[in-house]
Amino acid sequence: MGRAAPSCAAAGAEQRLRRLHPPPATLFLLFNVGLLLRTGDCQLQTPCRIQKCTTDFVSLTSHLNSALDGFDLEFCKALRAYSACTYRNSKVCRGNLVYHSAVLGISDLMSQRNCSKDGPTSSTNPEVTHDPCNYSGRRGARELRGGEQTPPTYLFCGLFGDPHLRTFKDHFQTCKVEGAWPLIDNNYLSVQVTNVPLVPGSSATATNKITIIFKSYQDCTEQKVYQAVTDDLPAAFVDGTTSGGDSDTKSLRIVERVSGRYVEMHARYIGTTVFVRQVGRYLTLAIRMPEELAMAYEESQDLQLCVNGCPSSERIDDSGHLPLPVMGQLLPHAASTQPRAVYTLESATTKCHEKMLVKDIYFYSCVFDLLTTGDANFTAAAHSALQDVEALHPRKERWHIFPNSGNGDMGKNSKLTISLGLVCLILVAFL
Repeated sequence: MGRAAPSCAAAGAEQRLRRLHPPPATLFLLFNVGLLLRTGDCQLQTPCRIQKCTTDFVSLTSHLNSALDGFDLEFCKALRAYSACTYRNSKVCRGNLVYHSAVLGISDLMSQRNCSKDGPTSSTNPEVTHDPCNYSGRRGARELRGGEQTPPTYLFCGLFGDPHLRTFKDHFQTCKVEGAWPLIDNNYLSVQVTNVPLVPGSSATATNKITIIFKSYQDCTEQKVYQAVTDDLPAAFVDGTTSGGDSDTKSLRIVERVSGRYVEMHARYIGTTVFVRQVGRYLTLAIRMPEELAMAYEESQDLQLCVNGCPSSERIDDSGHLPLPVMGQLLPHAASTQPRAVYTLESATTKCHEKMLVKDIYFYSCVFDLLTTGDANFTAAAHSALQDVEALHPRKERWHIFPNSGNGDMGKNSKLTISLGLVCLILVAFL
């Protein structure tokens, strides 16, 4: 029994597999065993095609994200296809160490993911018709016909607090934007928020209403509208339904995570996930969407805060950074009908540090909101916004944004500038 050598493509398979979030430890073990066979034997040909089975599996799963809805379904389909491929090669690969490692690894992964042995399988055959109401499958079929396979690029946008906006380009802004403003308005999705003043005499606002329109798409879903307002965060669309499309596939659905406080919307047909929360008296929003769909809009739809940020006249921050201090100005006393706590810079910093250990822009936004409003709920809002980033943002190295620092390191001078800048930011908000 001769030992089969791996194909040259297998040498890079482990790197491609790392795109899974998180990468299954068992599968890495499987790959490590396979890579024990030196790639220097790549020119040796044998009947065993276990490496083809493995690379096909990687191509089917490299674009998947375990944090998103539908991951287990697609991963199990790919595992069943992998298992079928190994079965077809069982005779010619009988004495192959990589083959036996693959069989054991597949069994372990199917057990971990609760995958049934019987069921639909993924296919690398470009002639096979993929589910048109599954964005990942639809895009994969298109790329197979074109001869290329690249994972889709996803974008993230979030809004919380005062409000603080994180755009699709990872620009972080603090804006006034009182009234109704469009966050997203493309050919597939529209999202509008309404912001109201936080404190009398201040230009700072917060979101008390969110309207989301999932536009009709082929036979996948009819148009669905979701609307949330303060103290009314429903787990259904305005027509009373909780899903769109076929009752079996549910290409669009709402999942209530915390009653009246936190809902998720999963739109499989456009690969989009939306989180809506109520924290205190105000709402927060987080969205993950494929770039090619997020950028599919007409020229007349260019007013989108997630795409282009806030207009300069609506900005409170200074080009994404906390502004330099303006001396000689005093924070005006704003008459308020409700008593609010009075935070100093030190007490606000301590309060925010209870939930956020990393002093990034979310931490400093928390401090700013406490100093502006005296409402401790804004600490939880900033914290949940960062949690949404970690769940939806596709690139971990961009989760944290650090003000006044290109590399994330903050020395004493930069900390002092930010501390003074926060005071100025409060002043600007009340102008």
